[in-house]
Amino acid sequence: MSAIDSHPHPPALKAADLGVRYGSLQALDGVSWTVDDGEILGIIGPNGAGKSSSFAAVTNAVRRTGRVDLYGDRVDGVPTHRLARRGLRRTFQQNSFFGGLSVRDNAVAALAVEEGVSLGGSLCAPWREIAQRRRHRAAATRLLAEFGIPAKYHGLPPDNIPHGVQRCLSIVLAYGAGARVLLVDEPAAGIGGEDLARLAELLRELRGRGLAVLLIEHHMDLVMEIVDRLLVIDRGRPLAYGDPSEVQRDPAVLEAYLGGSG
Repeated sequence: MSAIDSHPHPPALKAADLGVRYGSLQALDGVSWTVDDGEILGIIGPNGAGKSSSFAAVTNAVRRTGRVDLYGDRVDGVPTHRLARRGLRRTFQQNSFFGGLSVRDNAVAALAVEEGVSLGGSLCAPWREIAQRRRHRAAATRLLAEFGIPAKYHGLPPDNIPHGVQRCLSIVLAYGAGARVLLVDEPAAGIGGEDLARLAELLRELRGRGLAVLLIEHHMDLVMEIVDRLLVIDRGRPLAYGDPSEVQRDPAVLEAYLGGSG
């Protein structure tokens, strides 16, 4: 496994020697990587390898050892919600929407997290809150359109739109207005064909906007098509890290994942 790349500037996100234990199970042990702005880092490995635990670790959603730096600032102990406000966001394997709201209103809610009106402001200047809601609604419509969520779905509950669109919508909502580093967990689960192509285009668009993207994914065609670097984890330990084509040819990787039952 190659060493962590040296950078002339701090990477967007750096994880060093991550360790996570659940009781007697060592879910992560000595896992390290970096990702830069405008880059997609893929993380692959067999089921149970520790991939999702690595996302939980860097967002401080579980107790861990090791160090995490966000744009050069150590963020050990920073609560998950504060990391989100600083631009470190994630999606989950299962879609998570406000079921009682439309697609557009889910986007409004995602944008409203970035800018809120205090209770005092709502009581003393309600017109300010009304104006803000209008701005959020317009911004939500633009956000959905920019990322290819068809207008015919904007007024529907998310559960009533196609699964492939739901997967892209989850990423768009996580991106919102302030994401700088986006952790995307198995977005291609249950989709293929045109939906997979749209997903790939969405991830490229985010990279083109300068985001640092970490992608956990079992769909190897998608991974090899879009990632800039690749990390393989097996049984909680790093197995290979570097150029995707070189990692793909690594005999240990072929045995543990790519050539196995997966």
